[in-house]
Amino acid sequence: MSAHEQSNHGHHDDEHAHGTFGSYMIGFGLSVILTAIPFWLVMTGYFANPQTTAIVIMAFAVVQIVVHMIYFLHMNTRSEGGWTMMALIFTLVLVVITLAGSMWVMYHLNHNMMPQMQGMSAHDMSQMP
Repeated sequence: MSAHEQSNHGHHDDEHAHGTFGSYMIGFGLSVILTAIPFWLVMTGYFANPQTTAIVIMAFAVVQIVVHMIYFLHMNTRSEGGWTMMALIFTLVLVVITLAGSMWVMYHLNHNMMPQMQGMSAHDMSQMP
């Protein structure tokens, strides 16, 4: 066996797509943008409604998960005989269930635990024991 055959033994470059420097930089740039925009939205109070802000931030989080899976984990329809796409779909289903469940729990906790506070002013709340 030649040195070239030994160095490539066990590596199938045509089956596994490994990222290039450029693809990693694209992924990094997208990750920075997808982090900076929600940060800016919260810090500037761009949306008056906190529920709108939460939904927009969660949408950015889902997009960022997909970016990480594509650019850093190299998941696509061709690799691993399609199993990585099944893993992507499974991950997205779990993320949707987790985010929807978290929002549902937080909404109901706020609604059920703080019913008397809904109509109170800041001065009224400061006078509470």
